Parts: sequence; structure tokens; C-alpha cells
Amino acid sequence: MNIILCECGHENPEGTNLCQKCGSPLTMEEKSKKIADMRYEGTAIRSKTYNKSIIDKIWNFFSSVKVGISLIIINLVAASIGTILPQEFYVRVATDAEKEKYYSDVYGWFGEIYYALGLSDLYSSLWFQILVLMLGVSIIIASIDRGIPLHKSLKNQRVKRHTSFMKRQRIYSEGKPGEDTGQTLQLVEQTLKNLKYNVRREDDAILAERGRFSRYGAYINHVGLIIFIIAVMLHLVPGFYVDESIWLREGETRAIPGMDGYFLKNDQFILETYDNDPQGEQIKQGINVVAKNYQTDVTLYKQKENAVPGQAEDLEEVKQYNIRVNHPLKHEGYAVYQMDFRLNEIKTMVFDLILKETEESLGQVSIDLTNPQDEYLLDNGAKVELMGFYPDFSGFKEGVPQTATQTPNNPAFIFKMSTPEKPEGETSFVAIQQTLEPEGNNMYKMKFSNVETRHMSGLMVRYDRTIPLLIVGAIIFMIGVVIGSYWNHRRIWIEQLEDGTVRLAAHTNKNWFGMKKDLEALKKHAHLPQYVDQLESENSEHVETEKDGKTL
Repeated sequence: MNIILCECGHENPEGTNLCQKCGSPLTMEEKSKKIADMRYEGTAIRSKTYNKSIIDKIWNFFSSVKVGISLIIINLVAASIGTILPQEFYVRVATDAEKEKYYSDVYGWFGEIYYALGLSDLYSSLWFQILVLMLGVSIIIASIDRGIPLHKSLKNQRVKRHTSFMKRQRIYSEGKPGEDTGQTLQLVEQTLKNLKYNVRREDDAILAERGRFSRYGAYINHVGLIIFIIAVMLHLVPGFYVDESIWLREGETRAIPGMDGYFLKNDQFILETYDNDPQGEQIKQGINVVAKNYQTDVTLYKQKENAVPGQAEDLEEVKQYNIRVNHPLKHEGYAVYQMDFRLNEIKTMVFDLILKETEESLGQVSIDLTNPQDEYLLDNGAKVELMGFYPDFSGFKEGVPQTATQTPNNPAFIFKMSTPEKPEGETSFVAIQQTLEPEGNNMYKMKFSNVETRHMSGLMVRYDRTIPLLIVGAIIFMIGVVIGSYWNHRRIWIEQLEDGTVRLAAHTNKNWFGMKKDLEALKKHAHLPQYVDQLESENSEHVETEKDGKTL
């Protein structure tokens, strides 16, 4: 590191504009300025000094204010894109295939592209998390790059300052007191203390300071932002955040996603509706009934020790609970919410094996759609084999039946019917309101008899260990905003020369009106000479010059 030697003998690191001891300018650029550049107290900023190694270039890139603002804008734009269509979190469907179909059916080609690009699950995507991480890195590096030098400079302030430093402050005055009683500095000191300034005196020089902590406001809210971003990033770490959905049919027991070792059984789903008929917007939206209450009566189980993970065996009951909207099942920090429901999902379909000529039934076949068997044996030696099952039949592709989802919304079957008359068997494709016989006209057919339905509950499993971090980050951020917004850092330097002349210089990072009010009070009680705002004076001179130029 190169050293810049000031005329006062103090050694300053390369990149320093104002001597850390006396405040005199160290560079030609700084010397050419009429008013001193007090940003970061003129101290050396790493990003403004070094640009040689790859580390320097990376540091300088992330410490740039322009880069930081650009990253904020990019994050805001990316986050706003995620609000164009509902995120998958709000789409209450069971499988990825159903989600894709939902976006395609509801939003058309735009929904297809939106889903294909991963924008439907934007906030959990890797590229969005990288953007958030880059913003966090930018905030950390920018805070270190500027905050540490600023802190060191403010901590090591000297009372006595070089004459050039005093004269190059925005507020400056020089002259003899109105009443030279020999008590000028004592009056100054007492007045400043009355104005709540922290006063330091060294021989015939005074440094009065007030509200230094306000300079740290921006860095405090940076700390809050960093904590907040860390909490958001922890959502990707297993064990910190769970946000999963589960569809649970009545009578079904399933492992709870994200809640290892626990199972949930849907004992019963209950829907209560209002007696009055839908009105207004409800009719326009096609709503036939208005739900008064919908709840799922569940039993929570836990696997016993040494049981096979994920297997619904060797379970012990933990508790029973009625999950209602805004009344979740809570256990060990997890919460299971009632979010959605589906009524009358097909559970079992019953078919008769019919002799087409006489419509005589050879027996019935009851097919459990969640666990269909490969074959069903009937009386008189008849047998029905299930050659294919398509829970949500969506048509044929190159002659092969297709299913859109695994949910039995529109079930279809391929049956092989074997009877004593037809021991080689006959094949039939059976769907709702559709029967095909690919091998020609059959002697037998499968005729739909009845159906058994059941309800299904859409539940949401939540677990978030990052909430305390989010709250702490938000509180710290707001503290920084308040400190930076409602307080300001004011400093007054006063020096009395041997001939009685008093020099005064003042600086504040904002609110010059409040600074001038303090100076007026100081001038009145300590009889100091009138100060000059050199910035306003310089601006007025420019205005006069322009007027003269136009006149000429």
C-alpha cells in the first residue's frame, strides 16, 4: 500500500483526499475545489483506489452504487413478473401435469410459455435466488467498502484542523467577537452544550458534534437487509422451510411431505353451505352454493422406531384434529392448513359383464380406481382382465390411449373378457359414453352399473424457521431508516487565534436549515461574527454573472 505524506507529517493511505489528522487536501483535484468533499470524510475507499487483481475487479463491481441500483431494479422486475399469473403455490392441483394443464387451459399459449419458463414457481427458482444472492453480496461489499473507512475517520476526529480545511467548509466565518470579554470560548462551549452538542476542547480549539450515530443509519438498514436476504436464502436449505401441498382422499393415509416420519389420515371431509342462494357476482362466476364451513377431520400418526421410512406401517396415533380454514393442525412447529377441496371424486366403478344378445349378466366387477386389480374372477368360469387403465382419458395419440393426469376425472379401461363360450377372450375399450371393440363385434360387453364417490381435501403443510430472522431483519432495517431520516450529523469547529480572531467552520450531512438555527443561537450568545454559506454565495455569484453576461 502506497503512503501519502501530509505537510503536517501524518501518513495517509493511498486514495485519501483529506488528511486524517489535520484535514488539509492531499490531491490536486481536492485542492482545486472551493468546498471540501466531505463524503466518507475524504478517507481512502478501496474500490476507488485498487483495480489490478481479479479480486479488486470483483470487489469494485459489487461495490458500485450503479451496480447495486441495477440489481435492485432487476430483482424488482423479476419479482413483478412472478405476479403476472398466479404462482403454483396458489394453484391447488395435485400433480405437475395438472399444473401444466391448468396454465394451458386457463391462460392459453401465454400460460404454456409462462409455465415452461419456470415463471410459475419463480421465487423458488435457482436463477431468482442467484439474483437475490448477488444483491446481498453487493450490499455487504458496498457497506464494508464505505462503512469501515467512515467509522475509522469519525472515531479518530481531531479537534484542531488545518486552516485550509476550515476555510473550505460550506459554513465559514472569521473575525473578532462582538464583545471581546476574554470568555469567548467558554461562552461557546456552554452554548453548544446547551444545544445538546458533545463538546471537545483542546487548547484554544473546540470541536462540537451532535448526532454522529445518524451517519450509521444507512449501514444499519443494510444490516437489516442482509439478515432479511439470508432468511430468504435459507428457504432453500432443507430443514428451514417447508411449503408443500397434499391432496388427501377420505379414508386415505399418506406421508406428510416435508414432515418426515409423520402420516395423516383423512377420516372425513365436511362441507357446510349457507341456505340463501348466490347473488350478484357469485351468479356471474357460476357459483351455485356458498360455503359456510369446510373442514377435514384427520388423525395424525407417527412412525414407530425402526420402521421403514415412508411406509404406512407400524404407526402410532399422535392426535385427532378438525382442520378448518384459519384453524390449522399444529405440531412441533409444523402447521397443516385447509386450503381447498374436491367433491365427489370417483372412488369405485362397478361394471356388469353382459351377454349382448340377451342382456344377461354374468356377474359384476367392482374396480377400486386407486388400487385396481389385474384380473377379476366371476361365477361360471368367466374372467375379466384389466389390460389398461387411464384415470383421466384425454384421447388417442397414434392409436394409443392417453391420460392427462393420474386423478380419476375421466376414467377409461381396456378389458379382456374371457368366458366358456369365448375362452380366447374378447377385447373392449370402455370410457364414459364411449365403447370401442378393436377386434370386431364382440359377444360380450362391459356395462356400467354404478359408481361410488368420495371427497378429497387440499391441505397445505407449512414450516418456517426463518420467521424470527425475517422479523429481526425488518426491525433492524426500519431502525436504520428512522435513524437516517430523522437525525443528522452536525459538527462545528471553532478556533481562537492569539490576536483574538475567531475562526468558525460547520458541516452537516443534511438539514442545513437546522444547522444554521444552531449557529444563530451560538452567534447570539457568544457574540461571534456573522457566518457565510459559501455554497449559496457561489451560486448567487453565478447568477449575477449570467445576468451581467445577458445585459452585455
